[in-house]
Amino acid sequence: MSGAEVPAPDAELRAPKRALPPGTIDCHAHIFDRFERYPLAADRRYTPPPCTREAWLKLHETLGVARGVQVHGSPYGFDNSITLDFLREHPGRFLGIAAIRPEIANAELERLSASGFRGARLMDQFPSGATTAMLESLAERIAPYGWHLEINVARSSDWVELEPRLRRCPVPLVFDHLGRVRGSEGVNSPGFGVIRRLLTERDDCWTKISSWYRLSDTGTPGNEDMRPLVQALLTARPDRCVWGTNWPHPGMVSNMPNDADLVDQLDSWLPDDSVREPLFATNAAKLYRFGDAR
Repeated sequence: MSGAEVPAPDAELRAPKRALPPGTIDCHAHIFDRFERYPLAADRRYTPPPCTREAWLKLHETLGVARGVQVHGSPYGFDNSITLDFLREHPGRFLGIAAIRPEIANAELERLSASGFRGARLMDQFPSGATTAMLESLAERIAPYGWHLEINVARSSDWVELEPRLRRCPVPLVFDHLGRVRGSEGVNSPGFGVIRRLLTERDDCWTKISSWYRLSDTGTPGNEDMRPLVQALLTARPDRCVWGTNWPHPGMVSNMPNDADLVDQLDSWLPDDSVREPLFATNAAKLYRFGDAR
C-alpha cells in the first residue's frame, strides 16, 4: 500500500456519550510522524500517512484518556527510536511495546526497559519484524526484565498450533485485538477456544479489546457479530481484558471509524458496569506496571 491508499484517521473529535473512568489507559496505538528523523523500513508492508503524536494527545484529551501505551508500528521494522523518544518526552504517562531481535544486546534491552518499555511484539500479520517463530528465544531474553510478549497472529486458527508453545512460555502473554477472531467465526471457533482456555487457566494471560471493527464481517456501523466475542471475554476474565483505540487504525482502506463512536459502541456491549473500570483503567495499570520505576 502506498501512503495515498492508507487513509488518515477521522479528525472529527468529540467526547464519548458517557465519560470514561478516571485513569483510563489506551493500551494500543501507533504514531507515525517526523519521517525525516524516523525513516520507515524499506521492507514495510504499508506506508502510513502522517499520524502525529500531537494528534494522538489531542484525541486522548477529547476522549478523557489519562495514559497510554505506544505499540511499535510494523512500518519501522526493528527501529524503536520513535517510541523511545516519545516515552522520554512523557515519562510516566506513556509506556511502550518494542520490536526486538533475539540477538539484541543486553545493554539495549536495559536501555529500553529503563525508558518505559514493558513488552515485545510478535506480529505474523505483517512479518517485517519479530514473529512467533522467535517466541521461545525472545521469551528467554525478556524474562529478566519482567516484560511480556504481545502476539498478533495472521489468522485466529493459528492459535491452535501455537497453544502447546504458549502453555510452556515462561513470560506473560497478551493476545492482540481479541486474538484476531473474526465475527463470522464466532465464540465456538477453535482459535477463540484457545484464547479462552489460556485466559482461564493462566493468570498471566491478557487480551486486548480492540480493533473489533476490522474483524467484523457484518460491518459498520453495528459490528454486531463482534458483540458475543467481546462479551464472552469480559464474562470469562473481566480482570484480564484491556482496551485500546488502535489509533490511527492502520490497515483500514475505507469506512474509517470515529474513535468516540467506537468507545460508545464498546460501552453498550459491556455485560455490566462492574467490568467498566477494570477494562478501561485498572487492568492495564497492573499489566503495564504503571508507576513501576523498573
